Amino acid sequence: MELKISVAELKQGLSRTQGLVERKTTMPVLANVLLEAQKDTGLTLSAFDLEIGVVGQHRCEVLKEGAVALPARHFYDIVRLLPDPNVTLRRAPNSQIEISSGSSRFRIVSTPAEEFPALPKPEAGVGFELPADLLALMIERTRYAISTDETRYNLGGVYLEQLDRGVLRMVATDGHRLSLCEREVSGTEKLEHGVLIPKKGLQELKRLLDEDGGPCQLAFNKGSAVVRRSSVVMVMRLLDGQFPDYRQVIPKESERAIQLSRGKLIETLRRVSLVSSDKTYGVRLEVDEGKIELTSQNPDLGEAHEEIEAEVKGGPIKAGFNAHYLIDALSAFSSDQIRIDLADELSPAVLRPVGENGDLAVVMPMRL
Repeated sequence: MELKISVAELKQGLSRTQGLVERKTTMPVLANVLLEAQKDTGLTLSAFDLEIGVVGQHRCEVLKEGAVALPARHFYDIVRLLPDPNVTLRRAPNSQIEISSGSSRFRIVSTPAEEFPALPKPEAGVGFELPADLLALMIERTRYAISTDETRYNLGGVYLEQLDRGVLRMVATDGHRLSLCEREVSGTEKLEHGVLIPKKGLQELKRLLDEDGGPCQLAFNKGSAVVRRSSVVMVMRLLDGQFPDYRQVIPKESERAIQLSRGKLIETLRRVSLVSSDKTYGVRLEVDEGKIELTSQNPDLGEAHEEIEAEVKGGPIKAGFNAHYLIDALSAFSSDQIRIDLADELSPAVLRPVGENGDLAVVMPMRL
């Protein structure tokens, strides 16, 4: 195998593999990236952790066809620091690959391509085409509420469903909070059942969506999701679990509505929570006419009080919440104003960005 390629092109391809390669694994070959050089397709880079696979094609000059697996992290560290705009890769004796760029020369040990596990072949399924930034936004506004409890397998990802032929909805919850985002998309087929996209898959998908490029195609078939964008294909296994009926958690009516500055509320929560409990981060919200007073207490540290101006509809109320949960939800929104609906001190708070339809967050209360 021998080829010449732009360092920037190779670096971008290798960066996509870094989240997939495993440092500690029972299959050492999974710490490698597969390189396949063919004159008609250029260089194909593949990484696979048995759950998520990514394949990208890259323009290059192939002088001699071949395939080999290289340690992904070491290879990437070398490539991103090369001094010349171009790099040459060629097979060397003793199962090594020579990397040449300007005056730099490296030789790294390779693994036969035959030992690399076969990636699942993408199959046709129900699909949608949507702007990459829109899908990235939906992921960003929901993934913070994914459960980190490995025993709650069915909460370890984002639930995606199609409400009708023109609306996709993403939902995540860890049992203490819930995030929801829905947007209109184009598509001629109907996704009959919701799917669970795993957290790691979302992270790698978000990385791909943040790159420059055009729209993306998102398709679902039996137990898998396939994402295509430009010359990159990502395949991931979906979670096999029953997502809870999240609609029961979202209050349909509320006696009180509070509107205030999202930025000021975030800043105040951060300050007041500095003296809250290290385990619960509990902050009490006392709502009254024209204001919200936030307080926190910690026997070992002291207490904090701060007021914020707010438009309040409904009577006064006191309720406690985990400050970090509120901050996460508020930070996912982008509007200047936020609306909080509260029924009573034992009911969850519903947060909605003012002027942005399709987004909401639910945070369960706590006793303080």
